[in-house]
Amino acid sequence: MTLSFNIEYRTNWGEEVRVLGSIPELGGNRFDEAFSLHTVDGIHWTAELDIRVPEDKTIRYSYHICKDGKPVRSEWDSLPRILHVADNPKKTYRIEENWKNLPEQQYFYTSAFTESLLAHHDRSAAPRSYKKGLLIKAYAPCIDSDHCLALCGNQKTLGDWNPDKAVLMSDIDFPEWQIELDAGKISFPLEYKFVLYNKKEGRVVAWEDNPNRYVANPQMEANETLVIGDRYVYFNLPAWKGSGVAVPVFSLRSEKSFGVGDFGDLKRMIDWAVATHQKAVQILPINDTTMTHTWTDSYPYNSISIYAFHPMYADLKQLGKLKDKEQMAEFERRRKELNALPTVDYEAVNKTKWDYFRLIFKQEGEKVLASDTFRNFYEANKEWLRPYAVFSYLRDAYKTPNFREWPRYSTYDAAEIETLCRPEAADYPHIAIYYYIQFNLHLQLLAATEHARANGVVLKGDIPIGISRNSVEAWKEPHYFNLNGQAGAPPDDFSVNGQNWGFPTYNWDVMEKDGYAWWMKRFSKMAEYFDAYRIDHILGFFRIWEIPMHAVHGLLGQFVPALGMTREEIESYGLAFREDLFLKPYIHEYFLEQMFGPHADYVKQTFIEPTDVWEIYRMRPEFDTQRKVEAYFVGKTDADSIWIRDGLYALISNVLFVPDRTDPYKYHPRIAVQHDYVYRALSDWEKEAFNRLYDQYYYHRHNDFWGQQAMKKLPQLTQSTRMLVCGEDLGMIPDCVAWVMNELRILSLEIQRMPKDPTQEFGHPDWYPYRSVCTVSTHDMSTLRGWWEEDFQQTQRYYNSMLGHYGSAPSVATPELCEEVIRKHLESNSILCILSLQDWMSIDGKWRNPNAGEERINVPANPRHYWRWRMHLTLEQLMKAESLNEKIRGLIGQTGRF
Repeated sequence: MTLSFNIEYRTNWGEEVRVLGSIPELGGNRFDEAFSLHTVDGIHWTAELDIRVPEDKTIRYSYHICKDGKPVRSEWDSLPRILHVADNPKKTYRIEENWKNLPEQQYFYTSAFTESLLAHHDRSAAPRSYKKGLLIKAYAPCIDSDHCLALCGNQKTLGDWNPDKAVLMSDIDFPEWQIELDAGKISFPLEYKFVLYNKKEGRVVAWEDNPNRYVANPQMEANETLVIGDRYVYFNLPAWKGSGVAVPVFSLRSEKSFGVGDFGDLKRMIDWAVATHQKAVQILPINDTTMTHTWTDSYPYNSISIYAFHPMYADLKQLGKLKDKEQMAEFERRRKELNALPTVDYEAVNKTKWDYFRLIFKQEGEKVLASDTFRNFYEANKEWLRPYAVFSYLRDAYKTPNFREWPRYSTYDAAEIETLCRPEAADYPHIAIYYYIQFNLHLQLLAATEHARANGVVLKGDIPIGISRNSVEAWKEPHYFNLNGQAGAPPDDFSVNGQNWGFPTYNWDVMEKDGYAWWMKRFSKMAEYFDAYRIDHILGFFRIWEIPMHAVHGLLGQFVPALGMTREEIESYGLAFREDLFLKPYIHEYFLEQMFGPHADYVKQTFIEPTDVWEIYRMRPEFDTQRKVEAYFVGKTDADSIWIRDGLYALISNVLFVPDRTDPYKYHPRIAVQHDYVYRALSDWEKEAFNRLYDQYYYHRHNDFWGQQAMKKLPQLTQSTRMLVCGEDLGMIPDCVAWVMNELRILSLEIQRMPKDPTQEFGHPDWYPYRSVCTVSTHDMSTLRGWWEEDFQQTQRYYNSMLGHYGSAPSVATPELCEEVIRKHLESNSILCILSLQDWMSIDGKWRNPNAGEERINVPANPRHYWRWRMHLTLEQLMKAESLNEKIRGLIGQTGRF
């Protein structure tokens, strides 16, 4: 069989086009053995290749650009090119194609659509082959299983333009469609159009809105099929829009729950989404966060493993019953007790579940670990599973997750870990129980995933931007991280001191050297369970806010990477560089009383000392960092102590510039310093000069630089799987972010009370880009009802300007008001409208929580917040809440979101 490749691509000097594919003649996916094409003009590339007919009669391939034998560019190949060939060794396939760039509507090509929302579960067969054939292939992803693509044209075989006689195309490789025509029966030139055919109604419902497509006489030989690919088909139809619900797994509650939501409950939440015509279920991170076995581990963004799931999400019913009936009865009693609680008792739930794990593992573990299903799981996951299991075992044995303090194994050694993991080792049972739990969690989440896909619902996961400094990854792969810095976020409306997450930052230069393998493996694992994901703090791929280890708040941070300013550059703005004022805390007598009130004298005597300058003080050496102050006030929780402590934090951050983390001769203007006393101490012209410098630094200086940083990483990462990518692009957003996300077809996040336009107080849902996810509130915010009561002046403005009502706003968000707000979001231009469960329930006075204050999930300004919110209803009750469910179905139907 002969393959004749023909592609048009304008290369640079020294570059060549290669084809890489699934058969040995195309390299068998080994790039160094890819097949080279040749050219005479640097634009038209061709080559012929003789092959053996593959056993499965299928060839997968893609085009790449090489220079000096190394790949420099690849076409978009999330969906590889597929050619189904005839079982005829004398056949020639003449393939005429174009280079595939990232499609404009790339989101429709993701697994969210092809495997779930618009999945074609019953595919048609490959098209019939002819002695002389014309194979036409086209991409049309936005077609559900009730419809198909068809051809209508100026030939009898194509109905002579009669749509009733259109020829249906095969969806074997959906979202690519194909049909092979008998070229011997075609009178060239051929003219045709693609049409949309309703299979249930047996009629054409739309024609593509383009001029006729045209094929001149291709002068084909016998035993030759001309393959015309890379057609993209669009119909002038209403844009697809969907809706969904966001809820943490731990917040789910069913009649059989064990005091916390589990993966079994997740299936029930998917059932509710189906019943209310929603298309997505979004959850928070579900990784294991166990460090101290206390409630402080409830923070889902501080995991000890980027792969392992939290054991508390195991549905104990699926693990099987204990043979000891008395023990089983006791667990049932404890289950009912924990499940009756209004919130998650993190410590009691996890202790009880672990009691069960130990007993069920003793009873069933040996049999499960000997099964072929487990062995397959183990072989596919042992790279992370063994280090995680050993880390967890050592964490408990040494009573600390800080591996630097372990008396043994503080430095990861693969050989030592392998020895510990041998079945004959004394420690093995304590390690193997983690294998058993993770295996069952894998099976349970996979069952929920398959349930979602089968019902046309997308399960959307969450990838945290950071990792814990006391995690398996920090222990096993420390070279990937800067463990001397803390990741966080600069100040915003919700956190005036910024946020300090405590995570180490990434050594992106090291990650780049191995092609971001760490991230690629992480995304690949996510794709086993999710068809969409939220990139938490996508701005971190452009630059991260890094805070020095001696700081508690986020104000003393700097963006990394960033272009620091030299002393000379600072002075070029008209600011005389003064090290005492610019770099050291400015502490003056005149504001100490304002800050500390009756405690001012105590502060002077204990924490600060006078300098040679009249009325100017400095921090005493034993209190000159926020961490030192924090240590002094540990355990002091009275109001006066907190007042003094927070005032001292503010004193220490009262600087105009912070030194660069690596270059001692460069500086960065301190974020949000205009609110502090050091700024007020400047003269008017100094303030004006500093503001010009500040504006240039934070809003202009880094735009291209940060865009380049993101484009080094995100194209490869976001296209490494077929999941739908949604970016959480909130906060201090550089101009380059919108361009990069648009270029890579990443969905943005739109929140009305955090508009992207700084001149607007509220966002306009009808102005949102189509390529976006909109919501009313996230887990980091108050719910709609909670927000309504926080600031009555703001609520009044919203009521009048955004909802268009006259008069005074109600003091609480009534069900009617909530329904109005939600309707406007559903009517937005966003492709997805995903609302929190609390906001969905707010529209029905009968079923919503009587206490709006109980609905909040997280308070970002509090680093020690207890994540414990639970549904106040059971999922069984929710399924039967017909007045609520009917309202939701009605809203979704009326706004065209299904």
